[in-house]
Parts: sequence; structure tokens; C-alpha cells
Amino acid sequence: MSTPKDLRYSEEHEWVKTEDGKARIGITHFAQSELGDIVFVELPQVGDEITANEPFGSVESVKTVSELYAPISGKVVEVNSELEDSPEFVNESPYEKAWMIVVEPSDAADIDSLMSPEQYEEMIQE
Repeated sequence: MSTPKDLRYSEEHEWVKTEDGKARIGITHFAQSELGDIVFVELPQVGDEITANEPFGSVESVKTVSELYAPISGKVVEVNSELEDSPEFVNESPYEKAWMIVVEPSDAADIDSLMSPEQYEEMIQE
């Protein structure tokens, strides 16, 4: 299982990639493997505000429905609409094709408070 080194991670298994002052968010390989086959993804709309540690959407697998928790606060500026028709991308490509939203962070320091790849790997091994 790979944990990309250029990302930050939340305790709820979301990843964050910083790009030009914005934050691209998705769920980790570990999270999708625990959920099983993803059959539906519900995401916010462009323009919505998300709040750190609050749900911003959900993923439904053959086993369960799980909330997606915002790793940071901010305004949604882009949504991966491909996931509506191809929720299996979450299982196949959690870090590339299955990014979920892009956010303009309310406070860029929120990203620094997330876990490093090493801290995240340590957490999932416990």
C-alpha cells in the first residue's frame, strides 16, 4: 500500500495535495481498501463552504455508507464530476483519478496541522 510523500493526511483518512494555494482532497488507499467496492459518491457543489472535521459528502460501498470529513475549512472551487458516473475510480486510483474536491482554504495553516505521510503510516499500522 502506497502513501504518497507529497500529501498531508487526516485522521479520517482523507489526503490533501497543495496546488497553487488551493487544496485537492480525496480519500486514501487505506480508506478505500477498508470500505470495499465503492458504488456511489456524494460530493458538495462548487461554491459550498466546508468546515474542518465536519462531513462534506459520503461514499457508499457494497458494505456501508461512510461520511467524508473535511480535513480543512474552505470554499469548494472544483468537484470531480467523473465520480458520479465512475465511482470505481475511488478503488482503482484513489490518488490520481479519484480526487474529490478542490478547496480554497480559509486558513492555509490548517494544512500544516495535518499528518505527514510518516505519521499517517504509523497511525494505520496501529
